[in-house]
Amino acid sequence: MANRGFGLTASIVDHCKLILKFPQGTNSTWYNQQFKKFEPLEYNYDVCDAILLWEQYRNMTTVLTREYLDTRPDGWLDYAALRIAQLGAKNCSNRALCEDHLNVILPAKPPFHPRQFHTCAVVGNSGDLLKTEFGAEIDSHDAVIRDNEAPVNEKYAKHVGLKRDFRLVVRGAAANMVKILNGSTDEVLIIKSQTHRDFNAMIKLIPNPVYLFQGIVLRRGAKGTGMKTIELALSMCDIVDIYGFTVDPGYTEWTRYFSTPRKGHNPLQGRAYYQLLECLGVIRIHSPMRAQRTQDWSDVPSREMISRAHAAALRLKRGHANQAADSGQFGSCKVWGNVDPDNSGPISGSSDMSDVRKNSNYSKWEVMPFGSLRKEAQDHYAQMGGVSLYKMDGNRLDDLVCVRHSSN
Repeated sequence: MANRGFGLTASIVDHCKLILKFPQGTNSTWYNQQFKKFEPLEYNYDVCDAILLWEQYRNMTTVLTREYLDTRPDGWLDYAALRIAQLGAKNCSNRALCEDHLNVILPAKPPFHPRQFHTCAVVGNSGDLLKTEFGAEIDSHDAVIRDNEAPVNEKYAKHVGLKRDFRLVVRGAAANMVKILNGSTDEVLIIKSQTHRDFNAMIKLIPNPVYLFQGIVLRRGAKGTGMKTIELALSMCDIVDIYGFTVDPGYTEWTRYFSTPRKGHNPLQGRAYYQLLECLGVIRIHSPMRAQRTQDWSDVPSREMISRAHAAALRLKRGHANQAADSGQFGSCKVWGNVDPDNSGPISGSSDMSDVRKNSNYSKWEVMPFGSLRKEAQDHYAQMGGVSLYKMDGNRLDDLVCVRHSSN
């Protein structure tokens, strides 16, 4: 941790727990209204939980699908209702009504696959990006993921690039999305939490494919849309490079590269957690603070080492819970379902779509021939026995919904 180039140090407590510390003198400017104190300069983390969580994400689906709602107990009745802000009811006793709300953004099965892309760039919005010229490097990735209202244009091209593949969007950004997209019809939008009237109005005006991020609430050391973009990336990319997520330890305000400074999440805790993830080989952080550092990543743990650490963490966790340690890769599956391989289900989109949305390229993702996926994605599918993993909501690592289905 001390060698990462961001000024943090780590103190080991035991096999799993450690404390990350910012240097004394770091400005603590974010005030927590709930606990009536400024953000601290040190944070406790459980490395074992972090390894288990993020290795799980590498095998998971993070987009809400019809097969998940069909398989999850009361998935349509209760869970679907939570994802529709404008429903006006506590449950989907009228399933047809709920389907009307969700059809346009609800694929029958996962549109994206683990290891579908080799390298992905997750681009945050930090003002520190203006100190860099990462644009060409960002564009060299197989897929680029951005969030909310981050502009992509020639003005910022040398800093953030021009490639645009995925964008995670919260409700507050919906009203400006048509202008932000600016004719980028292939950029996939992922709605962060719930469908809403604001999203519905926006969706009618664009041809872009739109999906709903599967609602996962996990207690961890960083919050916000940026963390969700990393979750999305881990579920479909081998290597995840992040840009625009760091601030100097002596920062005085949180800035965005395209707007005036604003209040945001507690930056210190989030930045400490990102650096922990880098030390675990989950992500690679690119920052102007590393201008003098040769980033060959040789000090990041290998996949083999992480696999051994994952196995050890799993033994520790199940040993403490008196669980059997030999339950295999599906030991966390609490709910099982099966999909008829001869019935793949409808492609996202409703019959009454606007003329603009009738040109939406959902089929690019939802009817993609299995044979067109990169070999690593096909190999992963075979290793998983054609099973898709979904997280249930809540803080438990070992509550998954697992669905068996066959390749195309």
